[in-house]
Amino acid sequence: MQKIKSLMTRQEEFRELREQPSDPQAEQELINSIEQVYFSADPFDIVQYELEKLPPVLNLQELEEYRDKLKRQQAAVSKKVADLILEKQPAYVKELERVTSLQTGLQLAAVICTNGRRHLNIAKEGFTQASLGLLANQRKRQLLIGLLKSLRTIKTLQRTDVRLSEMLEEEDYPGAIQLCLECQKAASTFKHYSCISELNSKLQDTLEQIEEQLDVALSKICKNFDINHYTKVQQAYRLLGKTQTAMDQLHMHFTQAIHNTVFQVVLGYVELCAGNTDTKFQKLQYKDLCTHVTPDSYIPCLADLCKALWEVMLSYYRTMEWHEKHDSEDAAPASEGSNVMSTEETNFDRGYVKKKLEHGLTRIWQDVQLKVKTYLLGTDLSIFKYDDFIFVLDIVSRLMQVGEEFCGSKSEVLQESIRKQSINYFKNHHRIRLDELRMFLENETWELCPVKSNFSILQLHEFKFLEQSRSPSVSPSKQPSATSSKPVTLFEQYCSSGNPFEIQANHKDEETEDVLASNGYESDEQEKSAYQEYDSDSDVPEELKRDYVDEQTGDVPVKSVSRETLKSRKKSDYSLNKVNAPILTNTTLNVIRLVGKYMQMMNILKPIAFDVIHFMSQLFDYYLYAIYTFFGRNDSLESTGLGLSSSRLRTTLNRIQESLIDLEGSADPTATLTAAEERKEKVPSPHLNQLVILTSGDTLYGLAERVVATESLVFLAEQFEFLQPHLDAVMPAAKKPFLQQFYSQTVSTASELRKPIYWIVAGKAIDYEQMLLLMTNVKWDVKEIMSQHNIYVDALLKEFEQFNKRLNEVTKRVRIPLPVSNILWEHCIRLANRTIVEGYANVKKCSNEGRALMQLDFQQFLIKLEKLTDIRPIPDKEFVETYIKAYYLTENDMERWIKEHREYSTKQLTNLVNVCLGSHINKKARQKLLAAIDDIDRPKR
Repeated sequence: MQKIKSLMTRQEEFRELREQPSDPQAEQELINSIEQVYFSADPFDIVQYELEKLPPVLNLQELEEYRDKLKRQQAAVSKKVADLILEKQPAYVKELERVTSLQTGLQLAAVICTNGRRHLNIAKEGFTQASLGLLANQRKRQLLIGLLKSLRTIKTLQRTDVRLSEMLEEEDYPGAIQLCLECQKAASTFKHYSCISELNSKLQDTLEQIEEQLDVALSKICKNFDINHYTKVQQAYRLLGKTQTAMDQLHMHFTQAIHNTVFQVVLGYVELCAGNTDTKFQKLQYKDLCTHVTPDSYIPCLADLCKALWEVMLSYYRTMEWHEKHDSEDAAPASEGSNVMSTEETNFDRGYVKKKLEHGLTRIWQDVQLKVKTYLLGTDLSIFKYDDFIFVLDIVSRLMQVGEEFCGSKSEVLQESIRKQSINYFKNHHRIRLDELRMFLENETWELCPVKSNFSILQLHEFKFLEQSRSPSVSPSKQPSATSSKPVTLFEQYCSSGNPFEIQANHKDEETEDVLASNGYESDEQEKSAYQEYDSDSDVPEELKRDYVDEQTGDVPVKSVSRETLKSRKKSDYSLNKVNAPILTNTTLNVIRLVGKYMQMMNILKPIAFDVIHFMSQLFDYYLYAIYTFFGRNDSLESTGLGLSSSRLRTTLNRIQESLIDLEGSADPTATLTAAEERKEKVPSPHLNQLVILTSGDTLYGLAERVVATESLVFLAEQFEFLQPHLDAVMPAAKKPFLQQFYSQTVSTASELRKPIYWIVAGKAIDYEQMLLLMTNVKWDVKEIMSQHNIYVDALLKEFEQFNKRLNEVTKRVRIPLPVSNILWEHCIRLANRTIVEGYANVKKCSNEGRALMQLDFQQFLIKLEKLTDIRPIPDKEFVETYIKAYYLTENDMERWIKEHREYSTKQLTNLVNVCLGSHINKKARQKLLAAIDDIDRPKR
């Protein structure tokens, strides 16, 4: 109350301050005039602050004025504070009233609690005495119930023996064990009764018998997992308190099951192939038994071996699934009289089981790998044909996939074993394929292979595996759903039924290819029958066929198209150039098929991916080198200074020649062993078929063959580009730079071969020498401007018209793609323009009117030429015009022009200077310009 009175007194003072008349604006100005330091939250000595502000010489009147100012500021602040306090006063009074009311309520609650406790004490004293009588009667009732239960138990024990036998026959192991344990406990409790004294020892014998049967039941899980059967067995072991023992026994059974399974499978095939009932094979070790498997039964035996091992691993996988599913459930239902484990013991058992199962994954997979490795080493795989070898790899690869999904292992044992055999096998196979490729290149007539316009390599048998997520040995019906976002593992796919190692009979023979063009035939079947004529009418001599028979398959694997068949097709209405079909040859198709087979092996066995891709690159390298050797090699090309062969292309060709081409062609008996080994890795340079004529002007110097060869190489490069993502996906990370280098430095250079190959045609298709001869007869030192162009222009245009006609004739045989046509025209025009410049450089005398005549001739040539070709702008147009206009340059401009235009030859520059002599350049200037030309030419020497 005293606080309230004090508060009221202070409020009265504040009210008096507020009631005093004042000017709000003046008061606010006073407050604003207060120094900022007084509003700081940091404490400081105000007196000291004010004393320090005093001047050295004090003036009483100034001090009094300053004091009055401070008082006015204090009064303004006090009044402002009073106003704020009075504004909050009603809220303060209201809160004070609420506190007072709360205090009163608490005092009332204390009184109520005191009364309640007193009443509860009275009720407790009155109730206790009455309840004691009730408890006494309840105790008597419980004793009587317990006696009745004991009597019933004794009666039940007399009938237990018969019921246990029935439960064991029904394989109800958990029920039998639970009943036996309950009986043992009851017998122990009532052993003082003579009627059940001998029952305890008999129950112990029965329990041991049940454990023996349990072990037999547990071993059945290893080959054919049954969830109901395994659940009963696990419940039985759990009741016995031997969960850990059950896990130890289970792993022993799995190990034994793997050994017995593989032995029985191999033994069955060996005895079947032996054709007798001799028991000597049963006494052999598994390793020795594998050596008796015949080549004919090797693959079926391997498939059945993997099937049997799959069943064992699947059982283990389903066993783990069962434990993972039941980890969240209670260890066992608690029932009275049962052997209930504590929570800690249960958790310990679960942890032990989990670790044991996880450790067993690797152990079981290692056993499987060793068994399969032993089987693989029992036979030399080099005796198999390529398709059979791929099939073996497919099965082993599927097994390794199973192992990776089974325990996350990378199958080091199997990988290393099969990798060594695969590389050795593949090296020999690749060497034979390279020799075959050389044979077909040397016998190739470079005619079109008739394929449909929508041809794709995915339509070929060899590339079917790219459209499937699994290997070809598995039925397509077994493929996982493509709509699933998460990949389906083999264990999920075949968990309920099926087997990933089922061999699909005739899985490849039943497939058909529909890639042949049907133009000129009544039906596709008629065209295919015509295409089959290639087999019986091949260009390849029988002697060569015998020389290049596949040592493993016994057949010539690739079929060549006969020249006669193709000629007969030309006589029909068949015309490939009317459709936008890919330009390729049989040899190209052969290389593509080989690439597909190589990719199959690489896809099946990824550890040898680098070696396979390296061999694939050699196929492309050899094909590219052959095209260059046949159609593009010309020593005079580089002498033109046009840089037709890029530095990258030259580097690529040199690399191929050094690493792959055997230039000597025959073994040197004096060569060292190392050199001989290196030569084995190389292939002799191919030679162009004598039937291919490249010197006839009527055929534009073999333009059709050049187009087919060059564009087939470009098509092959496009297919390699298409396959790059697939190759990159399987290529080891450490070896990816090789793949990138192969694509950037080799595959991408295929189109660059067009320039040197078609340059040879362009250089011979037009008679540039005749034009030069005609230009030498022209008089250029004329005195008046001519209105008629010279005859050499007409002769040159006539040559181009003739070239255009012959080009159209070739188009009737082979479709010439637009890039090829453009390159041909560009080459011819470029050569013509450079010949024109060369003709102008041969001029001895020339006047200004002669230079105007040159411009007239060249403009006439351009006008007529633009009607023959769609190429814009005309190549090297500036090359000619710049040379003509240089005649009018002054001495200084000519010197600068010579230094800037190094594309002209020394002869052309020298002639330009000599012709200008006497017109507007004197002898001294001539010597200076010739010296500048000599300086430019010196580094080229």
